[in-house]
Amino acid sequence: MTGPCQRDGRIGSPAGLGFGETRKPMPHRDHHAALVREIRAHDHRYYVLDDPLIDDRAYDALYAELRALEAAYPDLATPDSPTQRVGGAPRADLRTVEHAVPMLSLDNTYSSADLAEFGRRVRDRLPKGTEPTFSVEPKLDGASVEILYRDGRLIGGSTRGDGIRGEEILENLRTIRSLPLTIDFVGPITLRAEVVIFRSDLRAINAERTAAGEPPFANPRNAASGSLRMLDPRVVARRRLRAIVWAVVEGEALAATHSAALRRLHELGLPTTWPELRICHSLSEVDSAIADLADRRDGLPFDIDGCVVKVDRFSDQMSLGFTAKFPRWAIAYKYRAERAMTRVRDIVLQVGRTGTLTPVAELEPIALAGTTVARASLHNGDVIRELDVRVGDRVGIEKAGEIIPQVVLVDLAVRDGDPPPFVMPNRCPVCGTPVERRSGQVALRCPNAACPGVVKASVWHFARRFAMDIDHLGEVLITELVERGLVRDVADLYDLAPATIAGLSRMGSRSAENVVSAIASSRDRPFDRLLTGLGIDLVGPVAARQLAEAAGSLSSLLAWTPAEVEKRLSGVAGFGPKMIESVRAFLADPRERALLQKLVDRGVSRGLEATSEPAAEPLRGISFCVTGELSRTRETVHGDIVAAGGIVHDSVKKGTTFLVAGEKVGRSKLEAARGRGTKIIDEVELERLLRDGP
Repeated sequence: MTGPCQRDGRIGSPAGLGFGETRKPMPHRDHHAALVREIRAHDHRYYVLDDPLIDDRAYDALYAELRALEAAYPDLATPDSPTQRVGGAPRADLRTVEHAVPMLSLDNTYSSADLAEFGRRVRDRLPKGTEPTFSVEPKLDGASVEILYRDGRLIGGSTRGDGIRGEEILENLRTIRSLPLTIDFVGPITLRAEVVIFRSDLRAINAERTAAGEPPFANPRNAASGSLRMLDPRVVARRRLRAIVWAVVEGEALAATHSAALRRLHELGLPTTWPELRICHSLSEVDSAIADLADRRDGLPFDIDGCVVKVDRFSDQMSLGFTAKFPRWAIAYKYRAERAMTRVRDIVLQVGRTGTLTPVAELEPIALAGTTVARASLHNGDVIRELDVRVGDRVGIEKAGEIIPQVVLVDLAVRDGDPPPFVMPNRCPVCGTPVERRSGQVALRCPNAACPGVVKASVWHFARRFAMDIDHLGEVLITELVERGLVRDVADLYDLAPATIAGLSRMGSRSAENVVSAIASSRDRPFDRLLTGLGIDLVGPVAARQLAEAAGSLSSLLAWTPAEVEKRLSGVAGFGPKMIESVRAFLADPRERALLQKLVDRGVSRGLEATSEPAAEPLRGISFCVTGELSRTRETVHGDIVAAGGIVHDSVKKGTTFLVAGEKVGRSKLEAARGRGTKIIDEVELERLLRDGP
């Protein structure tokens, strides 16, 4: 989208916006000022009011006219011109800045009883006889930011960060067209806002990414959060980000109440939560407002995960104050995870790269939390027995943290007849090898490293973005390459020729050339990415970087003796005895050594010297709790988190930032995470965080 979309096909405006259908000749400076006013007014109608007056073609014509005028008279292109929103040159990094006022978290609840207790605490702490007024507004599900205006000009902005300091992102915020670069207000204003992507915009973005061969974003929150921290504002400008203000933390002259302040900001042209805000004079009205917003949740253009209830008067807020972590005058009411009922069509088994057998429920497709769900993990045989889930059952599906589809209940009252229970096999469903169960573990595994199921999963892991990042190599193509015997291990990828794969399903000559070119380009990935892609047991992305630094190259790693493994790694932070033994066993395995030598022979190690930069700590100060069954041991995952500067909690606490949910998720920890506002992520997202930070 390049501008406001079609409304009534005419160029014009309501009275008072300062622009019209025709313009008389005027000096270039006046002409420029009129064009700027007109474009800003159209941006406000489209991005803030969602009520555009002109179509894209007319908007683009105005924009082109402004660009041409500024090209002829460069002194007119001031920083607050609409043409300056496209972003400047990429930056090398994001600098850290301190917030004007700490960005504290909110205490939260799922129950009316807790809300009543919140109301009691508020009344007890306020002066006797004071009757508080509450506001109820949507809890936006995006990325929180701080925004600074000084004398009407946008001069600063930062991410939430650790609540005390965040990363400076002014250039990225300037690309957000819903956020005015200037407002009619004298004095300092510091705002809190949520950067979001509307669902309709995400669909358009994902269509573009899919057409370009890029993976679609999973949800608007992830897309918005990732975009904000990008180093190239020109890319950010294409992401259709929107900012919605939800709090004023400096700017007392605006109003005496939170609701009136948001209304005043709305009048100044800022997008706020005010249109959806309800003022309540009792807790029963608060309950009603929460229920009303829940009913309208799916009709909103953006995602929300609950409501925020605030004491409305700023003077009351000051009287109530703060705890060490939360304001005493606000609480978040979180909606419980959305649930959908559907039927189990089949229960199938997946074989992972470590040989783990994972049962998966194939479902009648159902819409859930913004996506269509057709499959849900059943984790292992113990979970299936506990739920007693069978083919044909009607089941309840939830997304843990709105990410991981899982079966949470079986409606036994509508079970048709007595279908046979699902029984885990004693042989691998792909290659027929007898399965094994490792000591102390629930999962069954296929021990055959040549199993086509293991090979497919290994190649898919090798090609992922956090590893060798091989474009055009999707799961369907990998499956056919393995099943036809063209790929028996990851090194075989580098022997593929366009003519060899041009005849495969949906593979023309151009597609085949693109695949082979992408594989060839991956030869020059950093050495640690290669080690990550190999999937050495217990060695995740952080440990892979440390191993790469210690070895220097793939050839050098191959030359290590068992004694040298101990010598080189014993002093490396995060490498305990089990990890060292894992690397030693990997290098001693004849099959793995043959694979490494094949990679060297094919030039995959060419130029992959380890970086000389010191290891970063992308997770410094961020806390994690890990639950469920992952592809690596819990000890290894904890080691990676600690090595990256993170903190590991043995349970979900109020300060826990992330819950990493594996294949067998404990319900108690999921409920604790939801109740405490801890974000729930899967192992893939953890690997991204380990590499790139939050």
